[in-house]
Amino acid sequence: MLKRLFDIFFSLIGLIFLLPFFLIIALLIIIDSRGGIFYKQIRVGKGNTDFYLFKFRSMATNSDKKGLLTVGGRDSRITRMGYFIRKYKIDELPQLINVLFGDMSLVGPRPEVRKYVNLYNEEQKQVLSVKPGITDYASIEYCNENELLGKAEDPERVYITEIMPAKLKLNLKYIAEQGTTTDLKIIFRTIGKILK
Repeated sequence: MLKRLFDIFFSLIGLIFLLPFFLIIALLIIIDSRGGIFYKQIRVGKGNTDFYLFKFRSMATNSDKKGLLTVGGRDSRITRMGYFIRKYKIDELPQLINVLFGDMSLVGPRPEVRKYVNLYNEEQKQVLSVKPGITDYASIEYCNENELLGKAEDPERVYITEIMPAKLKLNLKYIAEQGTTTDLKIIFRTIGKILK
């Protein structure tokens, strides 16, 4: 209950405070490339239920039909504006809407697409017992995931066999340690990582 109040308060404050910035980003996205301002993707949340995750659009329209993974720092599907907003994680900010709606929390395991959730074993499925979040241990540890996949001969195989299991292990670590102190620690570490 306390976490939900924390999420509502800070997501609402964040959305109000960032509104002028959101309008500038939206305008730059429109000028830069054809398509909508936001990108909606079905992700899997608490209780193994689907929800729409919001992001600022950083790729050409319909790019997800060419693959769900973003590969390398120079994925050809990413727009010029997209490189900038991805570098500073600005594309993730609309997920404050998801937090306000109750689909997500500020801190929690990053929500995955159904294709990869279907590969989870029973232990890994425990990550679906909590609300997904905007940031977590795995987001900090694998902030360079795109570059790692860009170096792989078979990015999807590397993601499924190496990166995804490692991230899920960190997700389970979060679940074991979850609490206000842990959440604050992750938020400050995330801010520090972005500023670096």
